[in-house]
Amino acid sequence: MASSIQVDRKLARLNQALAGCGRLLVAYSGGVDSAFLAWAAHEALGDKMLAVIADSPSLARTHLEEALTFARESRIPVEVVETRELDNPDYQRNDSMRCFHCKDELFTVMEQYRAAHAFDSIAYGVNKDDQGDFRPGQQAARQHQVLAPLLEAELGKAEIREMARQAGLRVWDKPASACLSSRIEYGRLVTAEALQVVERGENSLRALGFRQLRVRHHGDIVRIEIAREELPRAMSVEMAREFTSIFRKLGFKFVTLDLEGFRSGSMNSLLSVEELNRRLA
Repeated sequence: MASSIQVDRKLARLNQALAGCGRLLVAYSGGVDSAFLAWAAHEALGDKMLAVIADSPSLARTHLEEALTFARESRIPVEVVETRELDNPDYQRNDSMRCFHCKDELFTVMEQYRAAHAFDSIAYGVNKDDQGDFRPGQQAARQHQVLAPLLEAELGKAEIREMARQAGLRVWDKPASACLSSRIEYGRLVTAEALQVVERGENSLRALGFRQLRVRHHGDIVRIEIAREELPRAMSVEMAREFTSIFRKLGFKFVTLDLEGFRSGSMNSLLSVEELNRRLA
């Protein structure tokens, strides 16, 4: 973790970057990175910024509601736009470039909104720590010339969380989240029905009191990821019965609990080195 002096310098660099954006659209999902960026942009630009959240079947209803609630609480102006990535066969095919097609759709819609409403630029919440994983969505951002103020300020995830905490933003410790499509194994078709199954499963696990989790869809098999600190509670005969009941009703034949626990981007570990190298080239 950087010292308080270093964090202050990075915050000043962030404010400087935002001040030069003109009228700004912020791609907003409700996660801590985009929420902090939207808050910082509103602090720096006032009514010259607008948070834009994309609504589609890949966005969980609870996440949409939470994002809109936080924006209202923080008095951040927000607009919901519809994206249609699920209509794109390249997205539905669900290969390793799915996130590229998702972000390409998002930024295309945001560019149309920017032009129609006289905004100058678009920014999103990528940060320094996001550079170490396979993230084809960043390729789409570069192609659309989307600004990355958090990355420009060299802010990492821990620093962003600490800045959000100091600013009194209740999302500062919000668990990492991603679109529902990221729960479906690569190569399995992304459909609205499969996304609904994943969403219902995750809602059921939260209703049991689990906080950080993923429902990974592998066809007939569901692989449940629970945060390691929560795993002891999950590993009981009684909870096994609960999991089995929930996911059999959702259509899965086999119900499994991943003993490695929750880890963000675990589906990427299933990609071959050759596939990753080819996509990153």
